[in-house]
Amino acid sequence: MKKGMMLIALILAVTSFRGMVAGQGRDTTKQPRPCDTCFIQEDIVDLFFRGNNPFRSKTPHRFRAFAIPLIAYDPATSVQIGLGGSFSLQLGDPANTKLSAGVTSVLFTLQQQFFVQFKSNIFFPRNVWLLQSDWRYYIFNLPMYALGTQSKCLVTSPPGFSTVIIDPALGGTYLMGYNWLKFHNILSHRVTDNIYIGVGYHLDYHFNIDDFELNVGNDTLFNTPHYAYSVKHGFNPKHYISSGLSANFVFDSRDDMVNAYKGIFINVNYRDNFTWLGSSRNGSELWTEFRTYIRLSKRCPRHLLAFWYFGSFVVSGDIPYMDLMSISYDQMNSSGRGYAQGRFRGEDFVYGEMEYRFPISQRTHILGGVIFTNVCTASNRDEHVPLFGYFQPAAGVGLRIMVGKHDRTNIAIDFGIGNMSKGLYVQTQEVF
Repeated sequence: MKKGMMLIALILAVTSFRGMVAGQGRDTTKQPRPCDTCFIQEDIVDLFFRGNNPFRSKTPHRFRAFAIPLIAYDPATSVQIGLGGSFSLQLGDPANTKLSAGVTSVLFTLQQQFFVQFKSNIFFPRNVWLLQSDWRYYIFNLPMYALGTQSKCLVTSPPGFSTVIIDPALGGTYLMGYNWLKFHNILSHRVTDNIYIGVGYHLDYHFNIDDFELNVGNDTLFNTPHYAYSVKHGFNPKHYISSGLSANFVFDSRDDMVNAYKGIFINVNYRDNFTWLGSSRNGSELWTEFRTYIRLSKRCPRHLLAFWYFGSFVVSGDIPYMDLMSISYDQMNSSGRGYAQGRFRGEDFVYGEMEYRFPISQRTHILGGVIFTNVCTASNRDEHVPLFGYFQPAAGVGLRIMVGKHDRTNIAIDFGIGNMSKGLYVQTQEVF
C-alpha cells in the first residue's frame, strides 16, 4: 500500500516538475487553442440574437433558404444588381439521405442584360435517386472572342468573299446580343453508397442572335468569330438548337454538398445531340469533372485545401459556337474568377483550380477566407491551335460569411486578377 502511494506521489511529482519546466514556472492549466474550439460554428443570425434567437427551431428544418440582394462586378457585364439565394432540402432521414441543395438568381446589369438561373442537386429518400437540374433564361449581350487561349485573334474566314476583314480596332472583342433558353436535367439511380448512373435530356436554344460588329457586303465581309465558326460548321448565325440525350456517371463521397469539408466528387457525362430531337446539327461531347477536399487540421474542418478540375471535349460532329465550353459556363457559373464570362472558349477546354480555405474569426468562425488560383486552356481546331498549347492563369482572394451554420451556407465575395483582366464576384454558396 505504501509502495503504491509512493509510486503515485512520484508520478505526480514528475508530472508537476515537467509541467513547470515546460511552463517555466507559470500556471500550466491547459488553455484552449483557437483550433480547439472549431466545433463551435455560429452564423450571422447567432451574432445578433445571442441566447434568444426567435428564428431558431429546436427541431431540424427539412427546408432552409437564404436570399440576399446582389451587387457585383464582372468585366463582361459591368455592375450586376439583383437577388440571389440558395436552399438546402432534406427529403429523407438524415441518417441515410444526403442533403440536397440548389441556388437561384435574378439579375439585371448596367449593360441592359437580364438573366434568371436555377440549379439544383436533389437526393431523394435513402439516396436512391439523384436529380441534377440546370435551367436558365438569358436576354444577354456579351463580347465574343476567337476560340482558344492564344493571345492573337485567329478566325477562319468563310468562303464566298473576295475580301475578308478582321477589324484590328476592336482588339479581338466582338459584341453580340442573344437570347438563351437552357433546360438540362439528369436523373441517376444509386448503384452503391456513392455511385450513381443515369440518363439526361439537354436543351440549349440560342435565338435573336445579333453580331453587332458583323458587316456583310456584296463581296466584302467584316468578319466575327461567331459568324465565321457558324458558317463553316453549317449553323444559321441567327439561331440554332442543341437537343440531346446523355449518359451520366457520378461518384460523390462529400460530407456536405453545400460546403464540403472532405470527400471526392467525380462526374462523367457523354451527351449526343440529334437532329431527330430538334438539333440543328448532330454532334457529341464529353464532360469530365473531379473535385476533392483535403483537411489540413483535425480540429479545424474549415481549414482545408480544395481542388477542382473539369474538361469538355467535342467527340464527333458539330457543336454550335455558344454551346462550346467557356469560362464561367459551368453549372454554378463560378469558374474563371479573374476573367470575364465567355472570355475563353474552345472545342476542347480544360480548367483547373486550387483554393486554400481557412477561418478568420477564431471562436465562432462566422468569417472565413480563401486564397485561390486557376488556369484554363482551350483549343481552336479550325486554326490548328491545340489544347495545352496556351494557358491563361488567374489568382485572387475572397471572404466568406457564414449565414447558415446547419447547412454551411456562406456568402462568397471574391476578387480575382487574370491576364489584363479582373473582377469582383458575389454568390451565396461556395465556388465548388
